[in-house]
Amino acid sequence: MDILKVSNLYKSFDNKKVINGVSFTVQSGKIVGLLGKNGSGKTTVIKMINDLLTIDEGEVLINGEKISEKTKAIVSYLPERTYLDSSQTVSDCIKYFSDFYADFDKTKALELLKDLGLDGENSLSKMSKGMKEKIQLILVMSRRAKLYILDEPFGGVDPSTRDYIMKTILKNFGDDSAMLITTHLIADVEKILDEVLFIDNGKIILQGSAEQLREEKGLSIDGIFRREVK
Repeated sequence: MDILKVSNLYKSFDNKKVINGVSFTVQSGKIVGLLGKNGSGKTTVIKMINDLLTIDEGEVLINGEKISEKTKAIVSYLPERTYLDSSQTVSDCIKYFSDFYADFDKTKALELLKDLGLDGENSLSKMSKGMKEKIQLILVMSRRAKLYILDEPFGGVDPSTRDYIMKTILKNFGDDSAMLITTHLIADVEKILDEVLFIDNGKIILQGSAEQLREEKGLSIDGIFRREVK
């Protein structure tokens, strides 16, 4: 089943077309990578899917329905930049997500935070950027959502944090949900991807099964991307 269906999206800023006819689907049980260089249009597409930018043309269906409060309730979104309030403690963050999202699994979140050696009194203001990234990911992945959308979850963090993020994704991702990840750090993420979408200058230039593309091209996904996107 298609959890996400994006059909012929267009978006312009100041009469400049930045998204040009983007179409793809994300099926239940799949982790899909939207891969492209910085400025290729990844985040613009993600923001349209999350109703944070108006769609000029095209349509987004989530679980077969147009974007609405109902569909937003089944999407767990990790934006490119952290939105956690540094004045808060870990307990404050847990309470916020518990109050705001009906599908938030507090027990799961506390277990994952315990793995990091954190308790409720830890203050975000005293944490590194990488630790804040881990906490925000835990909060997002502790929801029982149908669709997880992670926008550049690996950007600006060290290799050990990237490894932690991938392990957390795989540990908490269920077959009844779907995931869309955007990144330009393809070599780091390709091992967890089922399908890939290459975006360049606002267009999808190549898409398909990650395994099949490796077999057909005789290259890694990162190698294919480097060859296809100049």
